[in-house]
Amino acid sequence: MDFDVIIIGSGPGGYVTAIRASQLGLKTAIVERAELGGICLNWGCIPTKALLKSGEVYEQLSHLGDYGLSVSGAAFDFAKIIERSRGVAATMNKGVAFLMKKHKIEVIAGEARLEKGSPAPKVVVALTAGGARTVTAKHVILATGARAREIPTVGLTSDGDRVWTYRDALAPKAQPKTLIVIGSGAIGIEFASFYRALGSEVTVIEAVDRILPVEDEEVSKAAKRAFEKRGIKFRVGAKVTKLSKSKSGVSVALEVGGKAETLEAEVAIVAVGITGNVENLGLEALGAKVDRGHMVTDSHSQTNVPGLYAIGDVAGPPWLAHKASHEGVHCIEHIAGLKPANLTAPIPGCTYANPQVASIGLTEAAAKAAGHEVRAGRFPFKVNGKAVAAGETEGFVKTVFDGKTGALLGTHMIGHEVTEMIQGFGVAITLEATEEDLMATVYAHPTMSEAMHEAVLDAYGKVLHL
Repeated sequence: MDFDVIIIGSGPGGYVTAIRASQLGLKTAIVERAELGGICLNWGCIPTKALLKSGEVYEQLSHLGDYGLSVSGAAFDFAKIIERSRGVAATMNKGVAFLMKKHKIEVIAGEARLEKGSPAPKVVVALTAGGARTVTAKHVILATGARAREIPTVGLTSDGDRVWTYRDALAPKAQPKTLIVIGSGAIGIEFASFYRALGSEVTVIEAVDRILPVEDEEVSKAAKRAFEKRGIKFRVGAKVTKLSKSKSGVSVALEVGGKAETLEAEVAIVAVGITGNVENLGLEALGAKVDRGHMVTDSHSQTNVPGLYAIGDVAGPPWLAHKASHEGVHCIEHIAGLKPANLTAPIPGCTYANPQVASIGLTEAAAKAAGHEVRAGRFPFKVNGKAVAAGETEGFVKTVFDGKTGALLGTHMIGHEVTEMIQGFGVAITLEATEEDLMATVYAHPTMSEAMHEAVLDAYGKVLHL
């Protein structure tokens, strides 16, 4: 064998797995057809956060009077905002290249295809520089990620001009004055938030009856109010029946409550989910099981093909970078003969709009549906000292407990920088903390995280500052 392990794809799943493999003494190669770091670092998680930061800062300028400050001539350069975002992505890409070199991981630039082999499939790479190279390993791990889902039957197909996916929305030639976002998940809401912060007229279309439908219903309602206050318009319970394009823009036909409507804008962003990159890999010839665009795997990421594994987005939801990294580490440690802990802890989800949304574990409705005797607590930031001082009083923290055992089942937040706070509850759930443990935890004052403590107390009738 040329290598102990070959990883196809260098996103947060692939490159982290490669690093851990190297640490375990495995001779490792990684195959990448585009940029090191994958979609996340180059066209997803990182550059979108750079755009959102620019939008947040610009939006704050209109509220400087609340802090006794003033500024004149506030403006922005859209091209420079995009340039900064692309620069941030380039920096992260270079960082991954450094890590590959540091850990002596061979990077093969090209597009991989699998062929039958033993003990694992052979990897045939169409090299970016030209020609081909066949490499073999004891284990092959697919970390090929996913791409935006499109629906050609109703016209939801990107052309990079009038109809965008997230990739097009990250580096457009110009800012659209009017924008329709189809889908109100994290991706759709983040782009809606960014473009609205810079003044675009934004309408979000959602097929179900509320936005951010995976979140707790109270958070969804609060988020909709907050975004509407910022000028974002919503059409919920709206089914797209046809998207038509013209030289000047798009026309989106909807069915809402049995009635037809039409919306028009310069550009539409399609954010209706993603699908795994399973095509052109030779999986059919290997007999690999694929279900609805994703690889079928066991608890150690093993597919039904000997020696072939799949991690991250290509292996199915949740489609999150941090899930991919942890899945990859678990997979490679299993391959190395270790006994890694199963990924049983809940995985946090974050939406980096303004305000931010973060959650982990069960919603209140899901906990009740699962048969738990639920105790829920809430605490608003409007009475949190640090939030009042900072002028960031929007939102709240919600906790969901099992009333019989005191187990923390889930937490849900909306507000300023709650994506930085959610991990506190992530640690608590992972360590199986009870309400008594969380009540006994001392939170620093003044901090916005004190609202987490109060939300725990509120679930048991002990809240102090309400």
